[in-house]
Amino acid sequence: MASPVLSPSVFDEVVSTGSALRRFLRGLPGVDQVGCEARAATLASRSIKTSAKAQALDLAISMIDLTTLEGQDTVGKVRALCAKARRPDPADSGCPAVAAVCVYPDLVTTARAALGDSGVAVASVATAFPSGRAALEVKLGDTASAIAAGATEI
Repeated sequence: MASPVLSPSVFDEVVSTGSALRRFLRGLPGVDQVGCEARAATLASRSIKTSAKAQALDLAISMIDLTTLEGQDTVGKVRALCAKARRPDPADSGCPAVAAVCVYPDLVTTARAALGDSGVAVASVATAFPSGRAALEVKLGDTASAIAAGATEI
């Protein structure tokens, strides 16, 4: 059985209240365990063509965020990570770059410079990461600082 498709207006209605969501979920058909197991066995026995496998790997690589969030991160370590982000497999010129490099706010400028116009985004943690235990003003300042330094993702 196909999954129900929800239009945006129906989705908005379904998630508008807890009771609406419960009503929707109760109205869904049960899971056919035997059918699921048979489908899983069929899918598990299939082989993936080499070209499809290569495309899937390239897609996966292009969605990765390489991250370094150690207390002892250095400019050199961030530059090396950015080089890896630009060319994940130096032996394969067709290998795509990753999506982003994630660093602490004080290393955003370094990452931005190392990535140049490669198309790899710079992400940064903020808001007193990892604990988040700071005043709102500190969190807002932390976020603004990372963005001002060139982070495009927080």
